[in-house]
Amino acid sequence: MGAHRADRGRRISAIARRDEQAEPPEVTHSLLRAREFPYRKNSLNLFRLVLAFLVLLAHGYYVVGRTDSPGFNGENLGGWAVIGFFVLSGFLITRSRMRTDPGTFLLHRIARIMPAFVVCLLVTALVFGPIAQLLTHGSLAGYFTTDPTPLEYVWGNLFLRIEHYQIGTSLSDVPYPNAWNGSLWTLYFEFLCYLSVWVLGGLAVFRRSISVVAGLWAASVIVRVCYAMGVTGGLDGNFGLFSRLLPYFLGGSLIYLVVQRWGLVPLVGMISIPLAAVLMVFVPVAGGPIAAPLIGYALLYLSTVIPQPTWIARNDVSYGFYIYAWPVQQLVVILGGAGLGIAVYTGITTVVTFALGWLSWMLVERHFIRFARGSQKSEKAVLTPAGAAAPSADAPPATAG
Repeated sequence: MGAHRADRGRRISAIARRDEQAEPPEVTHSLLRAREFPYRKNSLNLFRLVLAFLVLLAHGYYVVGRTDSPGFNGENLGGWAVIGFFVLSGFLITRSRMRTDPGTFLLHRIARIMPAFVVCLLVTALVFGPIAQLLTHGSLAGYFTTDPTPLEYVWGNLFLRIEHYQIGTSLSDVPYPNAWNGSLWTLYFEFLCYLSVWVLGGLAVFRRSISVVAGLWAASVIVRVCYAMGVTGGLDGNFGLFSRLLPYFLGGSLIYLVVQRWGLVPLVGMISIPLAAVLMVFVPVAGGPIAAPLIGYALLYLSTVIPQPTWIARNDVSYGFYIYAWPVQQLVVILGGAGLGIAVYTGITTVVTFALGWLSWMLVERHFIRFARGSQKSEKAVLTPAGAAAPSADAPPATAG
């Protein structure tokens, strides 16, 4: 009897130890627990860099003269990467607008997107273009005088709306001729989205009512579907492009308000992934726009569970990577890189583009970001009482292409 009691006691002690080591009930239900989105501890920089690479990958097929760029549901991988960019941009830019005054918001947006863009135009016109001209034609004869000239290229594209893709005849003998940068066009529509949030952010109803933002997003989806079905109302292709991208940006805006009010629920993030995938893959035209909020929620959730290297967290190379990818791809084609196969070609262009993106970040982008933040801090030092919370710092551009 004593031995039996001792054995029973040992079993109870073992069970008790297992119970102590087991996860408490609240941990097992952590998937349902809402939490604040960690704005400073996430992997969004890494995600944007991956999206920029997908744009490079998709564009590479066209630049080398192939038409089998990978994709699904009528959109190549670059197009879907654009969608991811705009959703994340809608989330981050809406947050920036909600936390800054109108003037500071515009200053941050201009400082983040314009300096590197202008430098890219100048580098293309004064470095890439002459190199291509020399390699293709053997001299610079006519480069600075043949329309569109380098000056026309820079000036015509200076305000984001791309008017000139070519510089003279510098890209006349490549598989994808007369296009120095087929990615920059989306920056114009991105800035239109910035301006939309700039205006809407001044309205109390936009700031406070999720239903109003949801209604705007739903309306943008309807407009997109109608335009795709040929109901254009006489509006041109530029409106068509804007209507294509706006639902994703507003979907990101909507998710910002949702997460700000109710937090990020891991289980909802997990469910969002397959739901978004089904809509994107199997529902033509409307699937992507309808999935926009789900895409946003899924990306935010994944950014909290997938780690990113500290170096990437501190250096946002994705924008520079994006804006230099296409001209690098054209130059590598001129140098014979297309003949090495798409895998080697993609590897070479990725390495060179990353290096230029890094230089863009180190030499241009971060300095103008600091300038914008510094001007904000100076203003706050005068206008903000001691101890008051200052608005958040800058948010990155979508770098969509």
